[in-house]
Formats: sequence, structure tokens, C-alpha cells
Amino acid sequence: MNELLRILLVNRDKVAMQNFEHILSRDEYLIHKATGSHAAIALLNGPEAAAAPFDVIIADLERDSLDESHFFQLCQRLQPTAEVILITDPLAVPNVVQTIRQGAFHYLVKPLRPAELRHSLAMAGEQSRHKQRQKGLRQELTSQQNTTPLLSRDPVMLRLLEQAKRAASMELPVLISGATGTGKEILARLLHDESPRAKRPFVAVNCGAFHEELLANELFGHGREAYTGAVRDRKGLIETAHGGTLFLDEITEMPLNMQVKLLRVIQEKELRRLGVTTAISVDVRFIAATNRSIRQEVDEGRFRQDLYYRLNVIDLHLPPLARRQGDIPLLVHHFLEKFAQRIHGHALGINRAAMERLQQHSFPGNVRELENIIQRAVAFSNGQEINEELLPDYLDKQKSYYFHYTNSRMLPLAEMEQQYILWVCEQMNGNQTLAAKVLGLDRISLWRRLKKMHSPLVNEDNDTREPPSSSSFAPHIQ
Repeated sequence: MNELLRILLVNRDKVAMQNFEHILSRDEYLIHKATGSHAAIALLNGPEAAAAPFDVIIADLERDSLDESHFFQLCQRLQPTAEVILITDPLAVPNVVQTIRQGAFHYLVKPLRPAELRHSLAMAGEQSRHKQRQKGLRQELTSQQNTTPLLSRDPVMLRLLEQAKRAASMELPVLISGATGTGKEILARLLHDESPRAKRPFVAVNCGAFHEELLANELFGHGREAYTGAVRDRKGLIETAHGGTLFLDEITEMPLNMQVKLLRVIQEKELRRLGVTTAISVDVRFIAATNRSIRQEVDEGRFRQDLYYRLNVIDLHLPPLARRQGDIPLLVHHFLEKFAQRIHGHALGINRAAMERLQQHSFPGNVRELENIIQRAVAFSNGQEINEELLPDYLDKQKSYYFHYTNSRMLPLAEMEQQYILWVCEQMNGNQTLAAKVLGLDRISLWRRLKKMHSPLVNEDNDTREPPSSSSFAPHIQ
């Protein structure tokens, strides 16, 4: 947020109020004034404050009818995202400290030091905006939870979800690809739940969890006396899914012999149990998923091309979490809500430092890894907000860099090189000495390349800028 901080000054002394305004005049704020606690409460309860909440309330309640504790409780009820700074006389500090323990942001002792007030105000403003972002995320989370189990604000993911909802109504096979932990089974369930088959079974099987003979038995079932110990007929998972959906996870792990049998079921809409010659008609929608490049598996002879084309009528690809880092705060609040209620019986928040640490992590385990991290943090918390100390030590302490190729056409190598050079300069905050070091160039060679590109960086001397917080730079090219 870049809007000016909205400040409410509360003081019965008009001269003191003018002093406040004078101290704050060197910075830009939207300042509102209330002569006493009752006027402040009326303002906080009014329509203007409801439409545009205050960020910080600075209150001096000397000679006021309300004490600090009661005033703070009313502020919390009316403006829960506002931070309260209390101004107090040295003799009244013990009373104010009690209010700080209740959750007030800070207190300042008279006579005021302007620099201390401005610093406290800046810190309180950042904390208030953090609370507002969390509140917005909770509202967005509630809205999305009513429509889809896959939460996202990422444009690529939102387009994918739209495609999935359109595909759900079609009686066509779907192939879902994506790295482990991206939510392939959740997407498969969404396709089922949004389809005309929603009231029929959804059956999931991991093709990599069984060897060939056992997988055949699981999928096709068997007849009585099909093998030693088979004393009765048994339905397989394909029959169990009749009228509904069969989700074949890790389809590329299926042995080639099994792929032939599955292909026949998809084509003929019938199967034979092991040890039985009679065919059984089945009505099943097939959804398959893989964390590998199935096209490469086909090219290298490990996956049948005809089965690939049968399954890949509709293809949906789930991007890794590293490519949708804007979703991390939304997912964090989703998992906080999920686990905090279960473990502590009430909601938990997360402080800004912990959230920033999570947003800097590359998440090779994707959404599943994030879920495990939040579950662990909630379990070890004392029922208060999540902080950095509750996050695992292995989290990246340095930022992960991702250079994305998003052009709609294939670029010549020289043009791609130019884009990468500009991107590295941007990541190094315009510091050309650091950028040259990352690129393996000397400073003059980088300057010449920037000049050839007609980059405005040629005329900027940014080598005094601070480098990124990470101590090393190892980009992931995607």
C-alpha cells in the first residue's frame, strides 16, 4: 500500500494537539483530530472511519474520563487493524504498561522527542498495514473457499481453474501434469465435483504404489479361484468407479503391459476381471496425472503413444509454487485457519518477518511443503502469532531468483541474452558492479552492452545502492 497513513490524534489539550501536528508536519499524513476519548470513539464508530479505517491512533488521555485500558479495548473493537500509541506522564507509566500487555503498540513518555514519535509512528503504520493485508487475505480466502479448493490469485492459475471448470462438464479424459505437491489430486477432485458425475464415486489410485500383478488385481479385480486364495469374486477399482471418476495418479509409473489393458478399457468401455472371460461394461471418466514429462516418456518408449493420446484429450498443467509466489500469503492464511482451529481452537496470525521469510523460500516441495511448515509452526506455537523462530532452520535465508521466459514467440539467443542482462541488473537493484560479477563480466563490458541496448542504466551511477539481502545469487532459469 502506498496511500498516506491515516492518523487519529486524541487529546483534550488543544495546544498539545498543535504540537503533535507540528512534529508530524515534516512528513505527509492524513491527520484527524478528536478532543478527548469520547469524541474519538464517536469518530471511530462513524461511517467515514468504517469506509477508510485509521492506521494509527495517538492518544494522550491525561485528565480524560476514560483510562488507557478501556480506551484501547474500545479502539480494538471498533478498529481492530489500527495500532494505538499512548502518550503518558512519567508517573503514570505503570498503568500504561498494563495496556501495552493487552496489545497496545507502544507508549511514549512526556516530554516528547520528535524523532522518537516519528519512528514509533512509522513502525506502527507498517504493523497496521500488515494487519490490513492479513484481513484482506482472510476475506479473499473466505470468498475463494466457497468456490474452489485450489486457492490462488495468480493469473496463470486462475486461467487454469477456469479451464478446469469448463472441462469438468465434458465427458472427456483429462491429463494433469505438475511437480509433486502442486495439488494434482485436488484438481482431479475439483473436476469430478464440478461434473455431472459428482454424486457418483471418485476413486483414486497411485500407479507407482503397486507392482504389475498387484496393480492389475487392484484395477480389474478377480474372479473366484483366479489364483490360490481367491475364494470369492472381487471388484476392481475401475468397476468401483462405475458412473463416476477414476483418478490414476503417477500414470507414467504404470508398466507397459498394464498400459495395453487400460487402453482397451478406455476404448471398449469394458473390462475382464482376472481369471474371468466374461466382459463387464463400465462407465468411467478417466483422469490421469504425472509429475514427469509424459511426452519425453513417450519418445523414450516408456509410455505408449496410443494411450497418451487417449488420455491427453484435455491437458492441464499445475505450475510450481515458486512460479506463483504471490499465492504464498493466501495459502499461509488458509493453512493457519485450518490448523490453528484444530490445534488451539482459535485463529492465529503471522508476523511480517515470518511471512517475508516464507516468501523468499523456493519451495521445492510446493504447496505440500508449505502446508507442512505451517502445521509444524502452529503445533509448536504458544497459541499466539507465528514468528520466525517457529519456522524450520532449513528455509532459504537468501532469496531464490527465477528468470521467466514469458514471450509468446521463441527469441533469438542474442535477444534472450539482452533480457537476462537487464533482469540481473534489476535484481541487483541497478548496482552494475554486482550485476557484472553475477554475469561473469567486467564492469566496462557490462556498460558497453547496456549502451548497445540503449538502456537508461548507462546514464545511472547506482553502485552505491545496497545489494539484495542474499549473500549469493544462483538464479533458476525457467
